[in-house]
Amino acid sequence: MRILLAALCGFGLDLLLGDPEKLAPLHPVVLMGKAIQALETGLRACFPAAERGELAAGRVLAALLPLGTLCISALLLRLLRGVWPPLAFVLAVIWCWQALAVKDLRVEALRVFRALRENGLESGRRAVSRIVGRDTSVLDEAGVIRAAVETVAENFSDGIIAPLFYMMIGGAPLALCYKAINTMDSMVGYKNERYLHFGRTAAKLDDAANYLPARLAALLLIAAAALTGENPKDALRIWRRDRRKHASPNSAQCEAAMAGALGLRLCGPAVYFGTRYDKPYIGDDNRPIEPEDIPRACRMEYAGAFLGLAVMGLIRLAWIVTLGG
Repeated sequence: MRILLAALCGFGLDLLLGDPEKLAPLHPVVLMGKAIQALETGLRACFPAAERGELAAGRVLAALLPLGTLCISALLLRLLRGVWPPLAFVLAVIWCWQALAVKDLRVEALRVFRALRENGLESGRRAVSRIVGRDTSVLDEAGVIRAAVETVAENFSDGIIAPLFYMMIGGAPLALCYKAINTMDSMVGYKNERYLHFGRTAAKLDDAANYLPARLAALLLIAAAALTGENPKDALRIWRRDRRKHASPNSAQCEAAMAGALGLRLCGPAVYFGTRYDKPYIGDDNRPIEPEDIPRACRMEYAGAFLGLAVMGLIRLAWIVTLGG
């Protein structure tokens, strides 16, 4: 029961507080990022610079960080429960809160919306550059809006449903383990010269960890479309048709559901680090994209987050009642 209660409290704290900037240096993801940088430097020094050496070093990183995160967090909670159980519960709640990004995803997306509406394209480009990795200087207004909507869709899985999924299974330690995997992929999972071999295992591990949560997240977005007055039928249709239109097995799942729900065409060519990538389009170009599509996507995000909490919370409660777990 304490896992369920910690998840519920952590979800509530995230809705209320998001991720305060003052606490950023102590955020688990920030600490994971520093650990990844240190491990990368050390492992590259220990293994030869050839392909085989980089693959081996990457495998060690992909094993050390998630397992270390899981073991350290679980051990610390166990030790605190032996000293004073309420303190362990408080720490679990804090970690559950920090594993989620319900409020911050909405805040950042709406910042793009307000920047476009109040200050124009250049301001919108600067705002969206905070949440995307592509080159925003080449985006027109439609491109800025599209990037913000895509970010809401993709991070609905990575930042909300996936950590919540693992949280309900194994509590805060397993949620942090997932965040370690996801953070590794965001830092070293690139197919460029530096990380093509070193980051390969981290990228594949992230694909595996997100396989079920991404599909669950897409279904929750389809349901959320019905709750928010969007188009659940087209969300389902486009998801079934376009969910595999991405190099990653997971990234297009939520983007396809979002595109169908809003009647938009998302994705397509994008520029990263000066190089153009001709990614396929997702969805149908039924109407011109407009700034108001960003708050529409955010409403779906919130509705889907509450649905996910309810569904997974009820499953966890049924498990407790049935098996006493």
